[in-house]
Amino acid sequence: MHADPCCLLTGFEPFDGDAVNPSWQIAQALHGQRLHGARVVAEQLPCTFEGAIGALQAALRRHRPRLVMALGQAGRSVISLERVAINVIDARIPDNAGVQPIDEPVQAGAPAAHFSSLPIKAMLAALREAGIPAEVSQTAGTFVCNQVFYGLMQALRRRPGVRGGFVHVPMLPAQAAARALGAGMALDQQVEGVRLALATALATAQDLRLGGGRID
Repeated sequence: MHADPCCLLTGFEPFDGDAVNPSWQIAQALHGQRLHGARVVAEQLPCTFEGAIGALQAALRRHRPRLVMALGQAGRSVISLERVAINVIDARIPDNAGVQPIDEPVQAGAPAAHFSSLPIKAMLAALREAGIPAEVSQTAGTFVCNQVFYGLMQALRRRPGVRGGFVHVPMLPAQAAARALGAGMALDQQVEGVRLALATALATAQDLRLGGGRID
C-alpha cells in the first residue's frame, strides 16, 4: 500500500495471438506520473476469465486507490469511454487459458448491470478539445474486458468514495493493418488520451450534461 493517494490504472497482457497489447503499454507509460495529487500505479491483468478479477481485487487491496481506470484493447478506431458493464460472459474467442464461456453470468445473483462512476462526458469533452478521437460507448462487449469492468464496479460498492470505470483503446496501427481494421491509433496519442482522461476524472467531481445530456 502507498502512503500517498494513488490512481490505479490496469491494462491487459497480449491476447488472441498478438505480441503486444496497447492497454498495458499505456499503463506502463503512465506509471509513476502524478496527476492532481495522485500517483498513477499500473498493474497488468491476465486475459483469462479465471484470473483477471482476482488480480484486480489483489491490486485494489494492495494500493487502496482513490480512483480506478481499467483499460482494454478493442478493434475500434477511437478511445471508447465505457458507460455500462453487464452481468454476462459470452466469449467469441477463447481466453489465454483456452477457456470460452458462453451465456454465463459474471457473478450469479448479482445486478444485471453497473454504470461507470467516472465523469465520462467531461472526459469526452476534454479528449475532443485536445483533438483526440473519442466516444462514449454503450457496450464493453462480453469478453474479459466487460468481466473486469463489471467486477470492478461490483468491488467498488464496498469501497465508498472510490470511483472507477473502463476505457477501451484502439489497436496500434500495425495490429489494425494486420486485421484490416482501419488505421488504428499511434501509441503516443493513446498515452496522451488516457493521461488526459485520468486527469479529467481526478479533477471532476460532477460530470457534464451537454446537449441534453448527450455528446454524440
